Amino acid sequence: MGFTALPRLEREDSSAGAVGVEGQRRADLGNGTYLNPIFPGDHPDPAILRDGDDYYVTFSSFESTPGLIIWHSKDLLNWQPLASALPTAVGCVFAVDMCKVGDRYFIYIPVIPTAVSPDPTAPPLIYVIHSDNMAGPWSDPVDLGIAGHIDPGHVVGEDGHRYLFLSGVSRVRLSADGLSTDGEVEHVYDGWHYPDDWVTEAYALEGPKLTRRNGFFYLTTAVGGTSGPPTGHMVTVARSRSVNGPWEECPHNPIIRTWNESEPWWSKGHATLFEGPNGQWWSIYHGYENGFTTLGRQTLLESIGWDDDGWPCAMGGDLSTPLPSPSPVTQLSSDGTRGLALTDDFSTPRFGVQWSFHSPSKDEYLRLSLDDGLLLQARGESPSESSPLTCIVGDRRYEVTVQMEVEEGTQGGLLLYYSGRLFCGMGHDGDRMVSYRAGRAIPYWHEPAPSTQVLHLKINNDNHIVTQYYSTDGITWTRHGLRFNVAGYNTNTADELLSLRPALFAIGAGRVRFRNFTYRALTETSKADSNK
Repeated sequence: MGFTALPRLEREDSSAGAVGVEGQRRADLGNGTYLNPIFPGDHPDPAILRDGDDYYVTFSSFESTPGLIIWHSKDLLNWQPLASALPTAVGCVFAVDMCKVGDRYFIYIPVIPTAVSPDPTAPPLIYVIHSDNMAGPWSDPVDLGIAGHIDPGHVVGEDGHRYLFLSGVSRVRLSADGLSTDGEVEHVYDGWHYPDDWVTEAYALEGPKLTRRNGFFYLTTAVGGTSGPPTGHMVTVARSRSVNGPWEECPHNPIIRTWNESEPWWSKGHATLFEGPNGQWWSIYHGYENGFTTLGRQTLLESIGWDDDGWPCAMGGDLSTPLPSPSPVTQLSSDGTRGLALTDDFSTPRFGVQWSFHSPSKDEYLRLSLDDGLLLQARGESPSESSPLTCIVGDRRYEVTVQMEVEEGTQGGLLLYYSGRLFCGMGHDGDRMVSYRAGRAIPYWHEPAPSTQVLHLKINNDNHIVTQYYSTDGITWTRHGLRFNVAGYNTNTADELLSLRPALFAIGAGRVRFRNFTYRALTETSKADSNK
């Protein structure tokens, strides 16, 4: 798919982790240790599947389409994107589960209906897709007829039957082929309850994942709410000899939690326990980076030990320090690549892997074509109506640039986009520049800008301080508008469990052609170069 390798470079900021060719954070330090996160940027609700020596993971994609990007790894640190398992919008996609039964792969998908769904007023629904290959093609979604639940967790019981555990925690038996239910939804577990004086968002018993080890089923759940107070989200465990219970609570609960706001990772939760290379056990879960909630929920990896009674214990300790790697030898892909370079000349399709539409209509992809760059048909009269193209970033300090050419009657631009209610950036229609802040055009700031159909735009986000530039040649830059502080562009301000992302938009009547999108993480040296 034309992905660029990310070789290791020297770090100028040790707290930011290893970096790659564009400065992006990378988990593998190349010396037998790794540094969290293993997926920087907004990768919430990780669902992981082990298939022999191969590991696959995907994340909640919400209203981004294409969605459910599947990633592959041999060593849990170096991941390669395979494909989008859900190329067409079906609604708001929450935390999924992946499994393999026989020779077939399954993804169970909770969807909160939106305007693109068959019935936008319906309660949350559970769908399933299936494939003979993790790289696809995947089937069309099949509605299982399960209403009012999210967060499915698949398991094959000791009785040989397949089950889905659901938020609550409820459970339903599946047919042998996994494509329909075989019984009623029933409540099966009340959850472990923390003390009343703990500061959490809400109890919210969610994310049931089941793992089998030494004759026990281990049921891992999330409680405490997924955002809000840093100490809210947590990981709890119960076990049983039977998939039917009864469930015994782990004496170490919660096995993972943010205990105070000084820790490097907040709201840690939604974990899966699994066996990794060399028989070592691991937990994969998400958390917010202290001070950088704007980046969304990032994916963390922590080793798991087992006490003498067979209960799991988290072993990572301080997750801001280097930890022993799952495998002593780095295992890159067959072509020697590592990760995903974000710089894009739009010469090959990278949609569903790097780029996705935010809150699209069902046929949103028809607006887009690759014709001497990326040609995007305008939609709406403001960025909030435009379903912009966004990409996930995971650095605290970065710069993005793009060249654009606008048709008459059209405005194109570059944003940092959280949602339709919260974004900032700039647009140009060939005659004038428009500034956006806090989700609206700024009426009190006017600045002359060149009258030209072709313009280069640049946004610098330096630890939440945003500076904007434009240029007629991509070499000499003029600073535009006000500087913004975007630290508040996050879920605790605007809800929606999203992240702040670079975005390209087109509004009005015509089209905008984008070329040469570039991304680089900033160090003190590169920041000085950027401001010239």
